[in-house]
Amino acid sequence: MLSTSFSTPPPITTNHPPHSPETLATLITTTKTIKQLHQIHAAVIRHNFHNHPQVNFKLQRSYSSFDRLDSCLTLFNHTHNPNVFFYTSIIHSHTVHNLYIKAIKLYIQMISQDVEPNEFTFSAVLKGCRLDIGKLIHTHVVKLGFDSNMHVRTALVDVYSRGGDLYSARQLFDTMPERSLVSLTSMITGYAKHGELVKARALFDAMTERDSVCWNVMIGGYAKYGKPTEALTLFREMLSKKMNPDEVTLVAGLSACGQIGALESGRWIHSYIQNNGVYMNVHLGTALIDMYSKCGSLKDAESIFNKLKNKDVVAYNAMITAYAMHGFSGQALLLFSNMCRMHTARPTDVSFIGILNACAHSGLVSVGKGIFLSMKSKHKTEPTIEHYGCMVNLLGRAGYLEHAYELVTNMKIDPDPVIWGTLLDSCTLHKNVDLAEHIVKFLVDRNLANSGTYILLSNLYAATSDWAGVARMRTLMKDHGVHKEPGCSSIEVHNKVHEFVAGDMNHPSYQKIYMMLEEVNGWLKDHGYIPQTDVALHDLGEKERARSLEVHSEKLAIAFGLISTEAGSTIKIVKNLRVCSDCHEVTKLISKITRRRIVVRDRNRFHSFEDGSCSCGDYW
Repeated sequence: MLSTSFSTPPPITTNHPPHSPETLATLITTTKTIKQLHQIHAAVIRHNFHNHPQVNFKLQRSYSSFDRLDSCLTLFNHTHNPNVFFYTSIIHSHTVHNLYIKAIKLYIQMISQDVEPNEFTFSAVLKGCRLDIGKLIHTHVVKLGFDSNMHVRTALVDVYSRGGDLYSARQLFDTMPERSLVSLTSMITGYAKHGELVKARALFDAMTERDSVCWNVMIGGYAKYGKPTEALTLFREMLSKKMNPDEVTLVAGLSACGQIGALESGRWIHSYIQNNGVYMNVHLGTALIDMYSKCGSLKDAESIFNKLKNKDVVAYNAMITAYAMHGFSGQALLLFSNMCRMHTARPTDVSFIGILNACAHSGLVSVGKGIFLSMKSKHKTEPTIEHYGCMVNLLGRAGYLEHAYELVTNMKIDPDPVIWGTLLDSCTLHKNVDLAEHIVKFLVDRNLANSGTYILLSNLYAATSDWAGVARMRTLMKDHGVHKEPGCSSIEVHNKVHEFVAGDMNHPSYQKIYMMLEEVNGWLKDHGYIPQTDVALHDLGEKERARSLEVHSEKLAIAFGLISTEAGSTIKIVKNLRVCSDCHEVTKLISKITRRRIVVRDRNRFHSFEDGSCSCGDYW
């Protein structure tokens, strides 16, 4: 009997003979291993049923389910006059394996052989295909009368939304006679992927049924487009609905925690991973490294990295970037060197961005130059605009402004506004007005100036007490509709993130915060602190300028931290802009007076203030 040859024979109850095509087809459907499938296939050939439509079809489907697409395709190619079911099956097999171009070629072959597609063919071939190809297939859909079919319409909504044609996707979606969970998720995904978060959320809130995919799309959209607070709020709501987060949810949640420095929330997600038996793969481990480093806990990031198995280049990049952000250039260089010696994790574009930033944060000009030159000569990696930006930052911050300007003007790539902004920022740092004005004129003459151009030059004029220059920049900014990005600082206390802007009086505890500020000001005065009023607005009096400095967002956040956390505990702040020189000096003094460690993450890096000094060595 055929069944005696199987290592684990599936039980078969059938009225058909043991070697009939019907019995073989049933065996194929119920087989559990590739070894069993090979044995059945051998029996099919032995009994000359390899051309039997049902048996052949089942064999193709089973080989595909075992990821043996080569065998599946061989069977298809030996099928005489394959009908629509054979074509649909082989097209589907390719799309589930993400071989979309081959699936399209098979569809074209099918059409050329006058085999008419059905609704399942369209659903299969549209999965994952590009927008331009999807539009062509859409004409076939309309021509053959399948445009009102729910499954086909859902697939078309997915094509248009993935391709960014959200208007067409919404037209198709709105005219669907019946909306499925899949079509709703496709539309939400399209909106979320392209930053249309309000529209995505409106559809999400209107859903009567939600699966983990639509939750992940919405949470991931918020995390991707800089709305981490909304991402974490939705993440907690998902948990309250008894929905179990998967790897995608957890990675998005960790990303949101990292963006706003919500360490306590990040630790909770880490505990969830550990307590619920979630496998710590390299993707999840890398997300934890990124979260801990951005939340100021470098030791935790190191611990995760050291324990992580099968580390890939992305994990190495995350750790190198973490060291760079915290100013540990030596550790970053050592890890980069170790990675370069490995065969499993060769450096990528991101690796070089991380290590060049590490050099920039520590002023290691010669080391950075050597690494930059080695990209092409040793590692066969062509520098991109981002790598040039790192070098401009490295040279400019170290005071080599002319060298930085020469690098920009001699680049093989056209410099973008970010490159010019980086150079202008260095001009402000070193108060080089002549070069800054030359750069701004160059940008304005070529219509390349943006909001940052005017703001940086205005800051430079303010730093050099050129108030007439500041006034000119203000007029230009007003004429061009440019608005300066307001400073915003956040602090997490008792698993809740509190945000502050300069002069903020909206916080429920604002009275206690300002009382704490008055006490802090007394401490500072006793220690000989003199406000650096040159960074404040020029159209205020000296006292008013000093007062405006007192209510900068990070100072409000620190004051709230002092009244809301235990004495001696670390205060961690996240700011969206570069820390100004006055706040930097004040925070150093507060750390000394209160004997508190204060960690501030600004736009560029981490500052760890302790006993009156900063980890950046006043180089930032």
